[in-house]
Amino acid sequence: MILFRYLARELAGSMVAVTTVLLMILMSGRLIRQLASAAAGEVSLEIVFFTLLLRLPSFLEMILPLALFISILLTYGRLYAESEMTVLTATGFSNRRLLGYTMIPATALTLLVASFTLYLSPWGAQKMEELYKKQSQLTEFELLAPGRFQSTEKGSRVTYAESLSDDKSEMRNVFIADGTSLLVAKRGTQYVSDETGSRFLELHEGRRYDVTPGQLAMQSLDFDLYGVKIADEPEARRKLRKEAVPTMDLIGSDNPKHQGQLRWRISLILMVPIVTLIAFPLSKVNPRQGKFAKLFPAIILFMMYISLIIGLVGMIEKGKIAADGAIWGLHLVYLMIGLGLMLVPEWLRRHKVKQL
Repeated sequence: MILFRYLARELAGSMVAVTTVLLMILMSGRLIRQLASAAAGEVSLEIVFFTLLLRLPSFLEMILPLALFISILLTYGRLYAESEMTVLTATGFSNRRLLGYTMIPATALTLLVASFTLYLSPWGAQKMEELYKKQSQLTEFELLAPGRFQSTEKGSRVTYAESLSDDKSEMRNVFIADGTSLLVAKRGTQYVSDETGSRFLELHEGRRYDVTPGQLAMQSLDFDLYGVKIADEPEARRKLRKEAVPTMDLIGSDNPKHQGQLRWRISLILMVPIVTLIAFPLSKVNPRQGKFAKLFPAIILFMMYISLIIGLVGMIEKGKIAADGAIWGLHLVYLMIGLGLMLVPEWLRRHKVKQL
């Protein structure tokens, strides 16, 4: 137990440090993008930090497998480089026993990742979608100052409202110049499609004038209700909508996007024990090589793993390949790589001893 606590403490220390660094990198990048969106008026500054907290489980579900992988390489690499593993081996401490000790925290981490990817991340995505839906109802009107002409959509549309309702959900006595079209209406409201997430401006009791440049003639059209699309749902929101689907709703779904999302969530869980089996033999280094000798090729192997998973999930969502088969085959291949890295060198060593 003393030895197990020592190894667990060393591994936990490295993992906390790696997780903290990776989390800061991801969150700082996301914070910059969120602040840019707030500055552009796409979201309220008040919800920026709250959305980061809601996205924390989705960050951790991707960071933790990589953090465990790097931590095993660094921790055990240092023990090999400083000959501590040599001493343990000389006292009868086998690699099989060390692997068993390593799989204990790896199993706990697998359960933690499962709780994130199957429950907490979809829950956080649902809450974020609700926030964004409320924000999208206010975004365009929050930027309007009553009694002033203001350009929106990068100058392609000029909007004027004589006044706004107290909750800023309705424009009154509206004038809009959009290209060669002029619109005037008594009221203006916003509508966000629940199915597509696109945002529409609805004008009530008004008139539209179509002007042709260089001509005096103009066409006019009276309307009771006139709708114009303000903006499509951003790609990030479409991705969020997919991530917000509860895991139980994904099971048995015929929707390719749901099938791909379910395989992605399961893949993150399977990654933890598989990368543990790969990192364990790769952490063994010669004291003369140093603890970082195999770090770079190991990370390349990990990045190929996660990239292939992302690529296969994308193909499943587009309906290009069957949901099962390729992605489970990929996990099987990497499992065989891990077992091969562990068993083949030992088999070669024993074969060489027999020849001697």
